[in-house]
Amino acid sequence: MEPSGIVIDQPWLAADGADRIMRALTQGGGVVRFVGGCVRDALAGRPVRDMDMATDLLPDEVVRRLVAADIRAIPTGIDHGTVTAVASGRPFEVTTLRVDVETDGRRAVVAFTDSWKEDAGRRDFTFNALYCDPDGTVYDPTGGIADLKAGRVRFIGDPAQRIEEDALRILRFFRFHAWYGAGALDADGLAACVARQADLDRLSVERVRAEMLRLLEAPDPLPTLRAMAHAGVLARVLPEASSLHCLERLIGIGVSAPLLRLAALTSRRADMLTTLADRWKMSSREKARLRGMAAGEASAPAGLPEAEARQQIYWLGRDRFLDLVWLDWAADGHDRRGLVDLAEDWAPPAFPVKGADLLGEGIAPGERMGALLRALERQWVQEGFEPSRAELLARLDTLDQAP
Repeated sequence: MEPSGIVIDQPWLAADGADRIMRALTQGGGVVRFVGGCVRDALAGRPVRDMDMATDLLPDEVVRRLVAADIRAIPTGIDHGTVTAVASGRPFEVTTLRVDVETDGRRAVVAFTDSWKEDAGRRDFTFNALYCDPDGTVYDPTGGIADLKAGRVRFIGDPAQRIEEDALRILRFFRFHAWYGAGALDADGLAACVARQADLDRLSVERVRAEMLRLLEAPDPLPTLRAMAHAGVLARVLPEASSLHCLERLIGIGVSAPLLRLAALTSRRADMLTTLADRWKMSSREKARLRGMAAGEASAPAGLPEAEARQQIYWLGRDRFLDLVWLDWAADGHDRRGLVDLAEDWAPPAFPVKGADLLGEGIAPGERMGALLRALERQWVQEGFEPSRAELLARLDTLDQAP
């Protein structure tokens, strides 16, 4: 594999953890190179997050050398050649060069190789098959640099075969276009995705969820989502998607949170959000947040008086209130910047009365105490959070006598 003639200069190439791993694995022979997203993003001028490595060393030898260098080695996917090395508190995936022997659309049986070109040939897209030495020398066996510059997401080899090996590549094709693409999608890749979209039904919901949320997080996923809708792929993986217009407005006002974008895309229908959250096996916290976004549950209308807005922030919590503000803004197009600023700048005060205060007034713990606390808190909020602890406790007799 010949160098591309391009050399990148990035601080992460010589970062302490990466340098320790490189030295541990190359002493005594063997080649280790950075691969995939870190090289791609460095060339694209984007932040580099995960630093994966590829090597011609067999997995057992990788583990042996890491342990000998006092580097933690975790056999996360050792049957497929992947060992996670933890150095300087950071994980690095180190994978032996490999080729696919057998695939079923979800997972592969692999064989190890010493050929960098064969390893590149089994990857999904050209700009994900980029390698670089620790000195920054870049290798580009599939033409990924040109595709990256052109904003073209192109399968390596036959797109249909790549999808047959792993159906998730259909969603990855669209997700990478949302993040790196420019203009129309690659025609051959799109045709293969359309032809084989039924393969998506075999994927786990967890893999589908992860890809779709990452796609929605792209700066502007709308052109890609429209292409997915036109191809029939969007309806297959996200039949609840019904409002690209609402999503367009949400993106236009600068909201990038994927769950908010998902809610906008589904028109905030409670039944759809519940069905989707259950199907995608979201966490309890995510499900609760989506339910709180449903239209009709609560609202933050434009022109909401500041006093009422403060009450809503107190009762709903700042995060849920902001969710509603953004989504209501996207739904009707009426500017709510003032409500956003209020929620971000104002910290609700703490309710000054505690159960211990009522104990001091001779009120025993139980249903009566809870009812009194709730009544006092409602009055305190309605009166602009102004009554003091003493003023509130002075009302206990009146409250206790209320029907």
